[in-house]
Amino acid sequence: MNDFRLSVFLSVAKFKSFTKAAHELRISQPAISQHIKELESSYNVRLFERAQNTIALTHQGEIFLTYAMDITQKYKELEFEINLSNNQSIGKLVIGASTTISQYVLPAIMARYMKRFPNIELSLISGNSDQIELMVYRHEVDFGIIEGYGRRKEFNYSFFAKDELVLITSAKNKVKQELSVEEFKKLPLILRENGSGTLAVMENTLKNHNILLSDLNIKMQLGSSESIKRFVEIEDNYAVISIAAIMDELAQGRLKVLDIDNITMPRDFSFITPAGFHNKLAEEFFQFAILTHKEML
Repeated sequence: MNDFRLSVFLSVAKFKSFTKAAHELRISQPAISQHIKELESSYNVRLFERAQNTIALTHQGEIFLTYAMDITQKYKELEFEINLSNNQSIGKLVIGASTTISQYVLPAIMARYMKRFPNIELSLISGNSDQIELMVYRHEVDFGIIEGYGRRKEFNYSFFAKDELVLITSAKNKVKQELSVEEFKKLPLILRENGSGTLAVMENTLKNHNILLSDLNIKMQLGSSESIKRFVEIEDNYAVISIAAIMDELAQGRLKVLDIDNITMPRDFSFITPAGFHNKLAEEFFQFAILTHKEML
């Protein structure tokens, strides 16, 4: 039911490119141009400024974008409500999730959800927490799930699940179970990259204990928990990582958790949505995810 011209406009606005919009929507670039011309003619405005090889939204285009996103969201809600009244659940959700959540938490939840609601299409895009916030802001995903809580006023943050960051090393590493803070500072550490929720939570927790990242012996930073785990398993190194990421390795006796004297690093996983967000299909998924995660613990 949604006007396809709105989909064209939103795609061009997202990519700032007629070519990329054509690729996403699988139609020709001249067709993209024609749809935009029709919209501009209908409203007697210019929606995009074209200069050399770049395009940008005009002031009227920015206004149009706000309403186009609202209208598209209302169409999604209408489709969901109608299908719900017919005892059906049909729709599509595009989820953005930070790396730890997308790798270790969501797959089992999504598998159960798709079994329960086979007519709902789920897509998952992964990135670090900063990247997911940007995707939500650009409306590239319907909602995000990140590590910790942000503070940006254009978003709503709501609780999903509890997590904890832990200090790990190889199970073969003959080191004592509990370390002092000074011993912890000297360890050769492998940490997540800048922009990751894991690093941000660790940094904030350590600040509360008057410890800066510059006080630590950081050997390197890597872009995924998987690469960190493989490195720590082979070398006598240490890392701070989500407990959710190492359940298999703990069960198999490949990694072990160490304690730091008087320091724990609890955190929450959070849903992130644009301010004023209302999407009943997404909200149903939130509840399903919360309950399913609790059942799996």
